[in-house]
Amino acid sequence: MSQNYDITMKNIFSDMADDIMSYFLGLQYTKIDELNIEFARIERRDSDMIFKCVTDRGDIAVHIEFQSSNDDTMPYRMLRYSLEIIEKHNLLPYQIVVYIGKDNVNMKNSLSYNFGEQNTLDYKYRIINVGDIKYTDVVGTDYYDLYSLLPLMDQNRRKEEGEKYLERCVEAIKDIPLDVNKKKDIVFKAEILSGIVYKKEVIEKVFSEVIKMFRIEESETYKMIIEKGIEKGIEKGIEKGIKEGIEKGIEEGIKQGAKEEKIAIAKKLLKNGMSIDKIAEITELPEDEIKKLMN
Repeated sequence: MSQNYDITMKNIFSDMADDIMSYFLGLQYTKIDELNIEFARIERRDSDMIFKCVTDRGDIAVHIEFQSSNDDTMPYRMLRYSLEIIEKHNLLPYQIVVYIGKDNVNMKNSLSYNFGEQNTLDYKYRIINVGDIKYTDVVGTDYYDLYSLLPLMDQNRRKEEGEKYLERCVEAIKDIPLDVNKKKDIVFKAEILSGIVYKKEVIEKVFSEVIKMFRIEESETYKMIIEKGIEKGIEKGIEKGIKEGIEKGIEEGIKQGAKEEKIAIAKKLLKNGMSIDKIAEITELPEDEIKKLMN
């Protein structure tokens, strides 16, 4: 999984950590500190999210991974991650895979073998399928950061209602009793995540009005993804699409931005020395127009 993907995931899901642990896991905890672990011996990537927490059963490390496609190797990866956490922080890991994919979950969540009394393994972790969460179970609660996940929830209802379901999600976000800046971030994340399960034309149609209303380009998450993406070379991810579906949503979100925002992105890319033809490919601005920006 690419470093670009890690940047994207952390920006999208970092604000949801408290709500995920409280709503999905039902943990009574005090979050102490985020643990940034790079699994160097495994695959040179950062974990999605790890938090040191105090619970009624003692200190633990809550490890949350996000997955948008089925991976037969997930149990092996999660076991290696758990051992890294134990070794580096001397904490017992509470591990969760949050599945946000379009297809049904068919990954295993355990590894076990028994070669005698002294040669056994019985390892399990938890998989949460966001598609199994009911729309009505979240809307009306104060877990507002989870509203970004609404387009991926309630799989049966989503398939039955199609575009209408996505419209419900957008209306629910608009009605959240939060300040407009927080709503901008939630709407932008919801738009990105919609790219996993909805087609481009549906997303554009449903989100066009709310994007104009909230001026999504002013969202802190939007700015962070654009700026960090430029710094880390996420333009390559935009060319190829997201390995697991999310960068596709970002690509569509950028394409839907106002022309002024595309120009602003082009200026930043020019400062970073990117070629005109590459900028034209990313922003979809004519090369002649980009050349004028150089002056």
